[in-house]
Amino acid sequence: MSEPRPPLPPFTLDTATRKVRAAEDAWNTRDPERVALAYTPDSRWRNRSEFLSGRDEIVAFLTRKWNRELDYRLIKEIWAFGGHRIAVRFAYEFHDDGGRWFRAYGNENWEFDDDGLMRVRHASINDLPIRPDERMFHWDRSGPRPPGHPSLSDLGL
Repeated sequence: MSEPRPPLPPFTLDTATRKVRAAEDAWNTRDPERVALAYTPDSRWRNRSEFLSGRDEIVAFLTRKWNRELDYRLIKEIWAFGGHRIAVRFAYEFHDDGGRWFRAYGNENWEFDDDGLMRVRHASINDLPIRPDERMFHWDRSGPRPPGHPSLSDLGL
């Protein structure tokens, strides 16, 4: 049995916004085991062209992801919400093992169970090569985005 993960649905603007920030903070740890605990044991994902089912597949996917997307930094922003669902837009920056930088842009649709665990995640993502001087996400490598760091909207993204 999984522990409830507040905030719980049905979401208000405040609770949906807090849920989005909690997800952003968790993903910025780049800890696959920790991140996977926010999903139901049988969670279903579509991430780009990959389809995943369950926490074990999520952990394996995130491990592969963060082994190749180095110095990953993510910002999420709420787009819409209702009932047990939240829509998010996001961007993240990373470099590959050759030192080439990218910014990925995307949208996610989330559906939660009554305990606040995500049971469905659909992600559409596009990568854009960027120069190192075009980077916008600057904070300590292994921590959450600092409270004063601009949001996607503040950055014009």
